[in-house]
Amino acid sequence: MSTPSTKTLDHIVHLTPPGSVDEVSRQFRELGFHVLPGGTHAGGLTQNALVVLQDGAYLELISFTHPASHYPPGSPARQKRDADPWAWKEPGWIDYAFLGSSSTSISKLINSRAKKDKSGIRYDPEVDGGRERSDGKVLKWRISAPSRDSGRGVAPFFCGDVTPREWRVPLDPPSNAEHPSGVLGIAYVRILVEDDDLSDVTADMTSVIGRSPVSHTSRRVTWVLDTPSTDVAGGRPRLIISVPETEGERWTLEGRGEGIYEVAFLVSSGMKAGQSWTPYGKIVWLKG
Repeated sequence: MSTPSTKTLDHIVHLTPPGSVDEVSRQFRELGFHVLPGGTHAGGLTQNALVVLQDGAYLELISFTHPASHYPPGSPARQKRDADPWAWKEPGWIDYAFLGSSSTSISKLINSRAKKDKSGIRYDPEVDGGRERSDGKVLKWRISAPSRDSGRGVAPFFCGDVTPREWRVPLDPPSNAEHPSGVLGIAYVRILVEDDDLSDVTADMTSVIGRSPVSHTSRRVTWVLDTPSTDVAGGRPRLIISVPETEGERWTLEGRGEGIYEVAFLVSSGMKAGQSWTPYGKIVWLKG
């Protein structure tokens, strides 16, 4: 059996306040995205909507179904919600996933690399996940995620489909991935880390991705990723890990902690340009 790739961008997660999936769907439509209904995740804690892109990656617009105060203190439901890795995240870009495997343990693969590389990253054993779509179809997958002390949101989690991926990412009909903004696919995901952490994060991500970065300076490190579908507009997405480059970025890092700062999209010529806000996260529009 061949070793699965660990550098295929699957999706990027955008969190909004509890119960706000309809509101954030409207906000993303106003930004020029075609938003599709998602559903409720197994266990009922979260629900989502989707923005699928022509490169096969997608945006997950997610919110908790209820605030923590909805659940009685100390109850099993409250404990489950508080233990969710996104429970204490501020709204905005909070996480991202690479395409995983339902037959091979991604965690064992990465942990073996990390041991050989002497990097600090560690992934927990796989757990089952799923979601019921709004049409009643039940999706199943396996999640491989960094351990709690390995920086989830800086390092990706992996989603390996048990049911067909096209159930989870509805690229058919092709109009699902056609956007008024002219968005084609992901140009890059940029993650901010503290100056003192850049070296360790670089080593960790090299173990995760399985290859060295394509560029590496004292302030910015870049890898080229794959996407589930063919290249769009001649480009493949980049993963950029950097230290803050402006006072505003330094302020954001201090307020939100390490994680995704901005997501850039490839757009058709003559369409959007410059920057926008979601309003919780930064977007950059780049000519495809």
